[in-house]
Amino acid sequence: MTGGFGMSAGRLSLLAAASLTLLGSVSAQAADLGGDCCADLEERIAELEATTARKGNRKVKLEVSGHVNEAVLYWDDGFEDNAYVVTNDAARTRFRFKGDAKINNDFKAGYLLEVGVRSANSKRSTQDDPIGEVGFDVRHSVWYLDSKTFGRVWVGLTGGAAEGVTEINVAGTGDVAKYSDAEDMGGGLALRLASGTFSSGGTTVTGGDITIRRLIRDSGNQAGEGRRYNMVRYDTPEIAGFVGTANWGGDDAWEIGLRYKGEFAGFKMAAGMAYGENSEAPATGVVVGFECVANRTTNANIAGTGKDADCNQFGASGSIMHEATGLYVNAAYGVLEDELLKDRFGAGTEDKHEFYALEAGLQQKWFPIGKTTIFGQYYVADGGATDRNYTTVGRMMSSELDIYSLGIMQNIDAAAMHVYAMYRHVEAEATTTDGGGAGVAGTLQFEDVDMFMTGAMIKF
Repeated sequence: MTGGFGMSAGRLSLLAAASLTLLGSVSAQAADLGGDCCADLEERIAELEATTARKGNRKVKLEVSGHVNEAVLYWDDGFEDNAYVVTNDAARTRFRFKGDAKINNDFKAGYLLEVGVRSANSKRSTQDDPIGEVGFDVRHSVWYLDSKTFGRVWVGLTGGAAEGVTEINVAGTGDVAKYSDAEDMGGGLALRLASGTFSSGGTTVTGGDITIRRLIRDSGNQAGEGRRYNMVRYDTPEIAGFVGTANWGGDDAWEIGLRYKGEFAGFKMAAGMAYGENSEAPATGVVVGFECVANRTTNANIAGTGKDADCNQFGASGSIMHEATGLYVNAAYGVLEDELLKDRFGAGTEDKHEFYALEAGLQQKWFPIGKTTIFGQYYVADGGATDRNYTTVGRMMSSELDIYSLGIMQNIDAAAMHVYAMYRHVEAEATTTDGGGAGVAGTLQFEDVDMFMTGAMIKF
């Protein structure tokens, strides 16, 4: 609330409403402008104010924003096809509260509280479950202290140096389809063998079946990509477009990174890279820091090492657009190495998980309602070993996932809206300890999966 009046605009509105109410009850006493009249007026104003939503104080700004992102997802796994209405997890529906307060000419304090909402999950729904994991999840709950001279310190639940570092995209298509986060579209679908059965040998999806996302670092989260957890984070001041970040938290995880954003000679560009290490294993399904692989499903020391977990990862991406033509290219790479996989499963175990991703497209304002973006994506993940045992086929020793996508996104500027449609083709294979029969390692060739998704995101 701002302005040079002694009373806010909202209070003036309430005063006017109360005054009209009083004037409506005309009586012989209405001409009495004594103390009883004013006391009654103040009481009515207080009652009206009590029913009005407002900020807790006038010193800290409050901004409410968010978006709704819902779509129809069609899939065909080679033997069955269906369509679901889902929350698009590329940028799931959410609402946020944020604000800050000026301390002096150099310092300010602020906060961010953000909650995600899934009514049906585009990356967890299966052939037998159109909903998947749903509900609310706290994405950010953090305060910060910012200085123009010294940078910014964050404390709380938020993302670190590697959060989004493999997803940098100046074209904005990440709101509808991330080129380097393949699990968001149909990642929960189970893969079928040529016989039509799933990897467990059945025709009903169970927790023991291999799904698309299990070929991506077991959890579906990219190698090299960060995640949100409780941390202390520091961002340097911006210097010539560069910002450095370092964070520690989740008991024993730390990350460092560097990002750049700028324009040069008619090109708009952004890039980033980050490295991190984690030595804390998950406990009761709760991941601490970013995810290791060797000890993801258990929480005990690996024999002979005295460690619960020991992994490191590196991720990077870049995006560049020629502003006059709208031609752009995005590229990303990520790798995670788990030092304990060999200790747990033998010296010959593949202890590295990595991916490459590319997107190219064209963005132009062909229609007065807003810009149109046409794009194509390619993604490949080379997975190493994991510690998860699947029904019938045993533990995964290695895997490969290839994904090809085509999409279009139309902005509607007057409604702060994206309307989109996208096609995706998935090819996959995996080598498991019992893939060739009980106790015999072998490679599983899965049927291709085709998907089509169309929907819209509207911001508020």
